[in-house]
Amino acid sequence: MATARPQIGRESPLGPDLAELMARHTADMHADTPPESIHMMDATQLDSPEIFFFVMRDDGYPIGMGAFKLLDPGHAEVKSMHVLIERRGQGLSRMMLDHLMAEALARQVSRLSLETGSQAMFEPARRLYARAGFVECAPFGDYVLDPNSVFMTRTLA
Repeated sequence: MATARPQIGRESPLGPDLAELMARHTADMHADTPPESIHMMDATQLDSPEIFFFVMRDDGYPIGMGAFKLLDPGHAEVKSMHVLIERRGQGLSRMMLDHLMAEALARQVSRLSLETGSQAMFEPARRLYARAGFVECAPFGDYVLDPNSVFMTRTLA
């Protein structure tokens, strides 16, 4: 019997059952990146009107998350993309990224950008973004050049 496809929905990042997901994301971000180069947002920061936060659930259990932050009317930034490590390799990160791109486009966002790490542990994420049409770019928004950061962007059709 085939299992149902995980569902993605907009939720509050302060949801009571998201603590483990947030903690594991935070641990990953701090594992190999100097503190001054970490640009992740915690749940309280993600709970903001200009941020659209989504949770991926499998049988009700949160297994992934992703968000985008509106920077200006036509430009948004991907924030807090994370899928639990034991669920990686199943296409779920791409599913979340596709969802974020569709939701951003539905809100008239024409350009989606992101910051990710330059370290080896972020190589799978950089490959995912490149396969989805993102290309490296200069720092955007309030970012500055940082050897620990890779900046990417793409136009949404």
